[in-house]
Amino acid sequence: MKAFNDTRLRIIGPLILFLMGTLFFRLNWYLELPANRLLRSDLIGLSAGYLCWNLARWVVLRLQRQFPGLDNTRRRLMWMLLLMPLLVNVAWLIRQLGHVAFNDAVRITQTLPSYTYAIGIQIFYHCIYFVIYEGDYLLWAWRRTYEQNERLKKDKLKYQLNTLKTQINPHFLFNCLNSLSMLIHDNPRQAEAFVDEISTVYRYLLRANDQELTTLGNELTFIESYFQLLKTRYGAGIELRVSVDDACLDCRMPPLTLQLLVENAVKHNVTMTRRPLKIDIISQGQSLIVANNLQRKSIAVHSTKVGLNSIATKYRLLVGSEIAIREEDTRFVVTLPLLANRVETRAAL
Repeated sequence: MKAFNDTRLRIIGPLILFLMGTLFFRLNWYLELPANRLLRSDLIGLSAGYLCWNLARWVVLRLQRQFPGLDNTRRRLMWMLLLMPLLVNVAWLIRQLGHVAFNDAVRITQTLPSYTYAIGIQIFYHCIYFVIYEGDYLLWAWRRTYEQNERLKKDKLKYQLNTLKTQINPHFLFNCLNSLSMLIHDNPRQAEAFVDEISTVYRYLLRANDQELTTLGNELTFIESYFQLLKTRYGAGIELRVSVDDACLDCRMPPLTLQLLVENAVKHNVTMTRRPLKIDIISQGQSLIVANNLQRKSIAVHSTKVGLNSIATKYRLLVGSEIAIREEDTRFVVTLPLLANRVETRAAL
C-alpha cells in the first residue's frame, strides 16, 4: 500500500468505522446518556479505534514481512486467527480502562452478555482491519507474480529465438563450408571426416530446441565435435582441455551452453599458433567452470552479449539458478551450476 494512501487511510478509516459502530451498535447512547458522558464515551471509543487500527496494522505488516508472498497466505491467515482473541481482548480492555480513567467508571465489571456483545463488535472491527491490509497485500502480490510470470514467458520466447539463431547461424555455416572447400582440394580424406563432424554438430543443434535440459556428458560429446570444426579452421591456434569427473557426466544443464561459451571465446580473442587460445572445461564440486585466457583482438569486436545473456536466461528460466561471470587479469571465467540428474524445471509457467 502506498505511503500516502496508507496515511490517509489510517486517518479516515478509524473515523468511518467509529461512525458505522455508532449507527449500528451505540445509537441508544444518544438517547440515554447525558451530553457530557456521551462526549467522553465518544472520545474514548474514537481514541481506542485509532489505537486498535494501528496495532492490528502493525501485526498484519509484521506477519507479511515474516511470511511473504502468496505461498504463505494460509500461514499468515492462521496466525491472524490465532492472534484474534488476544487483539480483541486488548481492544476491549483499552476501552474499559478509558472509561475507568475518564468516564467515572469505578472498576472494570461487565456481565457476560455485555462482554460477549463487546467482543463481537471488536471481532467485526478486526476482521475489517485484516481484510483491508491483507487484501491489499494479496492484490499486490498477485499482480507482482503475474508480472513476473509474464516476464518469464517473454524471456522464454527470447531464449527460444536466440537458440534458433544459434542453430542456423549463417556466419558459422559459411566458415564451415569455406573450410570444407579447401579440404576437398588439399585433403579429401580429412574433408570426409569434416563432413561427418558438421553432420554431428547440426544434428545436435536441431535437437537442442526440443529439450529443456541435457546431460553434461552429451554436451561434452557435442563440444568435442564442435571443437574439431574449430580445430580444422584455426589449427594450433586453439586448444581445448577438458577435466570433468565421471560422477558429473549425468548432471543436467541447458543444451548448447558450452557451445555458446566456446563461440564467445573465439569471437573475442586472438587465435595464433604462437599464442593459442586455451579453453578449459573443469568440474569443481557441483559447478562447471569454463575459462579461457584473455588475448583480446586489436580491433574490438562489437558485442551484443546475446550468448551470455541467453545462458543466464536459460538457467534463470529453467531451474531458477544464476551463473557467475567474472573477468580476471588473464582469464575470462564462467561458473555454471551442475544440476542433479532428476530436477524439475520451471519452464512450464
